Amino acid sequence: MTAAALEKHAPSQDLWLDEAEAALKSVEGFYADAAEAVRKLVSKDGKISSALFEREQHAAHGLSWLATYVQAVREMIAYARRIEAEGKLGETETLLTRIGLSEYIAQIFGGIPMSQGEMVRPSDFGLTAEQVAKRRTAAIESVIASGNTTANRARLADLIDHASASATVGDAGLDETLMAIREEVRKYAEAEVTPHAHEWHLKNDYIPLDVIKGLADLGVFGMTLPEEFGGMGLGKIAMCVVTEELSRAYIGVGSLGTRSEIAGELIMCGGTEEQKADLLPKIASAEILPTAVFTEPNTGSDLASLRTRAVKEGDVYKVYGNKTWITHPVRADLMTLLVRTNPNEPGYKGLSMLLARKPRGTDADPFPAQGMTGGEIEVLGYRGMKEFEIGFDGFEVKAENLLGGEEGQGFKQLMQTFEGARIQTAARAVGVAQCAMDLALRYAKERVQFGKALINFPRVSDKIVMMAVETHIARQITYFSARSKDEGRRCDLEAGMAKLLAARVAWAAADNALQVHGGNGFALEYPVSRVLCDARILNIFEGAAEVQAMVIARRLLEGGN
Repeated sequence: MTAAALEKHAPSQDLWLDEAEAALKSVEGFYADAAEAVRKLVSKDGKISSALFEREQHAAHGLSWLATYVQAVREMIAYARRIEAEGKLGETETLLTRIGLSEYIAQIFGGIPMSQGEMVRPSDFGLTAEQVAKRRTAAIESVIASGNTTANRARLADLIDHASASATVGDAGLDETLMAIREEVRKYAEAEVTPHAHEWHLKNDYIPLDVIKGLADLGVFGMTLPEEFGGMGLGKIAMCVVTEELSRAYIGVGSLGTRSEIAGELIMCGGTEEQKADLLPKIASAEILPTAVFTEPNTGSDLASLRTRAVKEGDVYKVYGNKTWITHPVRADLMTLLVRTNPNEPGYKGLSMLLARKPRGTDADPFPAQGMTGGEIEVLGYRGMKEFEIGFDGFEVKAENLLGGEEGQGFKQLMQTFEGARIQTAARAVGVAQCAMDLALRYAKERVQFGKALINFPRVSDKIVMMAVETHIARQITYFSARSKDEGRRCDLEAGMAKLLAARVAWAAADNALQVHGGNGFALEYPVSRVLCDARILNIFEGAAEVQAMVIARRLLEGGN
């Protein structure tokens, strides 16, 4: 049957979800075939071989992307079923879901972009044409042909054109409490952040302290901390909602809470009762601003090679070594500082985490502490907090500030925060993608060319539609990972998938938004130029996309879901 015939005989409104679920079963079968094929490629004597895994990186990392797409398909369907039960599945939500399902399933069978120049296709997994054909069922063909159509894109573009400028496209699937939180944060961001964000970026200015105070008053820095420690006692979904809205206004503001989230989770999971009682209320109120000091110049993601050492002398540790890519350290009061306390213990086992207090600095004197120096790293985007290299030469930390009071636990303690950090990074990416779409839509409605607004040209409106669809998909997979965390389940796989996909979506949205602006988008005066720079970092920090794909692939092949 031709594509035109399939579209003509597309399922009725009340049956398309049933057909999508049938297609999902075929997609899951396709993934199972691919996983088995890749496992054979990277195994020797029944075990995963590191050498083979490295040789077959394209297939292994491609499997991570395939698994992420399968999860995205699941979440699109689950989202639609959930809001259908609540009577909220309207035309916009239906179109978002159907276009998204059609496009992602088509990419699963035709080729998934891992980056701009890297595609993973069924043959890369070692699948035969017969195996692929077996999984490409009538339901698959119908979902692909009847979803991402010219008519559906045109109708969704019209709905987006006439929707509220400040709203997300479609119902996000949140309850009343979370919607109220979203609205409160959005109002603050629109009033106090959005009007100033581009100026802060262009001048490389710090985010003003009165904005930080405003965020503290909203509870941003203690969002997930227990009420007994001055927090709000909310879950990771609430954190995602807040982070997304703040990042929609300016990623620098959306990222301020990340350092508090990491420090708070480190102390909650690994700290002594005294450390919790002392530090957590001050973090929640922003009396203390933390910064994460983990990365070193020559280690990057390879934390097992970390060399910064802490030597215990009496009741203090003296720290020696160098750190890099440290965000917001000048105005920070507390460093969560990963060091090697046992030089004789190789790899991760000799690492410890210090809760290192320091005085706040200024531009003129960034690090007014003995044994500590540093210099700013000038960056394209992700400004407002500033990045630094830091050198330690005998910098002293009280021994009582060893996290948990036990050496050798640093890596384990840090791993406990990675799920939350990656979920939050995914939420930042969703916010950036939403910002890019907002800017593209506004410009496309205002800019007139050849006698009509840009939004009326299909190639322009199609770009905006796909920004909306992919932002919606990234939002739902991010919420899914947050729910998993809130339910107390291990979710490193889910968090990694959310971050992997959302970061790519943010970059694609920013790139396309600039394209909509044409030459004006390349001018520094237009905010979309900032958003492009801000979006680019999301594929790098909290685990570069390649490292993220490697971690996901190992989990999948060694027994993950």
